[in-house]
Amino acid sequence: MSNDELYAAGLLNRALDPATQPPQIRAFLQEEVALLSDVIVDGMAMVDVGCGTGRHLAVLRDRLRIGVGVDYEHSYIVEACRTARGPRLHFVTGDATRLPLRRSFDIATCLTNTWGTMSDKPAVLDEMRRLAPMRLVSVYAEASIPARREWYRSLGQVVVDESDESLTTEGGFRSEHFSEKRLRTLVGECTIRPFADIGYLVLF
Repeated sequence: MSNDELYAAGLLNRALDPATQPPQIRAFLQEEVALLSDVIVDGMAMVDVGCGTGRHLAVLRDRLRIGVGVDYEHSYIVEACRTARGPRLHFVTGDATRLPLRRSFDIATCLTNTWGTMSDKPAVLDEMRRLAPMRLVSVYAEASIPARREWYRSLGQVVVDESDESLTTEGGFRSEHFSEKRLRTLVGECTIRPFADIGYLVLF
């Protein structure tokens, strides 16, 4: 199965269950929320690319002027509309390489290594640049490999191939990890910060 098929089958929902998460993964997710709470100030407009079920926007709903989440998996958008309600939150099914948005935002995010599961990474970055002057991506570093192996196994996705750039499971799920050098090659001019011991924050 492809990543698209696995996400359609509900992989994300299972992954977000804390019971499936090794401590390092849980800490990474918690630090993302803390980071957003520090970065997002009252009245900002935010677009979350690959928003899944809208959990990040839901946390910020009371301080955003407008929050828009985009994900290609329609079932996740349906769930986001149901669970992450708010008069200033909006969720749209769409392709991250051709975002169906024309307005501008203060910040564009792509979090929890979502960018590391996307095939056309440069096009996603170009869309984020088009929409906002501040862009933030969080990805996994090589240090995440042991925790991700454990996490994926708990989701029924045993890793059968490991390379310098990715893990692939027997079910066909592929998730990438990054070095600073590779990130600079892919992103271009950017600021890279270590994050939660197993990842990086990329500001570009």
